Amino acid sequence: MQDLAFHQGKVKLYEELKKDLEETETLWQLAIEEDDVTLEPDVEQGVKALLTKFEALELELLLSGPYDRNNAIVTLHAGAGGTEAQDWVQMLCRMYTRWGEQHGFKVETLDFLPGEEAGIKSATLSFSGENAYGYAKSEKGVHRLVRISPFDASGRRHTSFASVDVIPEVADDSEITIDPEDLRVDTYRSGGAGGQHVNKTDSAIRITHLPTGVVVQCQSERSQIQNRAAAMRVLQAKLLELKRKEQENEISELRGEQQEIAWGSQIRSYVFHPYSMVKDHRTNVETGNVSAVMDGELDSFIAAYLQKTKTVR
Repeated sequence: MQDLAFHQGKVKLYEELKKDLEETETLWQLAIEEDDVTLEPDVEQGVKALLTKFEALELELLLSGPYDRNNAIVTLHAGAGGTEAQDWVQMLCRMYTRWGEQHGFKVETLDFLPGEEAGIKSATLSFSGENAYGYAKSEKGVHRLVRISPFDASGRRHTSFASVDVIPEVADDSEITIDPEDLRVDTYRSGGAGGQHVNKTDSAIRITHLPTGVVVQCQSERSQIQNRAAAMRVLQAKLLELKRKEQENEISELRGEQQEIAWGSQIRSYVFHPYSMVKDHRTNVETGNVSAVMDGELDSFIAAYLQKTKTVR
């Protein structure tokens, strides 16, 4: 049923595009026949709307990976730098939340670890919606910030790093089988600013997968049952990613390739000072509108990455 709904949506999109094209073409022919220049803005607006839809469809066609249609789980970690790096993680969380909401994804915070003074040490976000992983996977890597630190009384320029990991949520439980005997489940009290249930009940969940050592945790929900369900979703996704990496490593050994170290791979720089620029080092796409990027405008970076990786494949 999920596949049927997916393909029905594509047919519906095609019919809508066809209808819009015919209406715009009719309006253009009418403007020529009547020599009516007042229709020019409407024709121009129709053409721009069509181009926007065609570009979005063209980008979607690049999503051909086995998990591209799945939901995405995004995990952020602060690098060295203390409060400055933790503030950078909080800024990135806001950026990705804005991006997700702009594209109609349901964004949830599954877990977060606040910094001692400010910011966030680590956070796990869930993006639910069609092709969430296909688009979000382009963000995996190290993100670098250069700015005048608001936490430095001397007003010096600081460089901070944060790592972003993106994995697909497993849509089919049969892809990953988890034996309950392989799990250690710990409960603890949720951290946060307070509230009726926060810090009063052991609702937070930490699950350790003993054979692999993978640890996941969730404390965003008030119910221990809800937190356990969310943590299991993340665990399934991480075990799937681990399985994929093992397969990739085997292929690389056969080919004699050297695996790239993810933490040392700086994919993008965000420079706030001495000039304003965001540059993706993988595609060389850049923009001077830093505020727009931090408000979630990431499409140009995502499109360039998908086009480049499609070409490489």
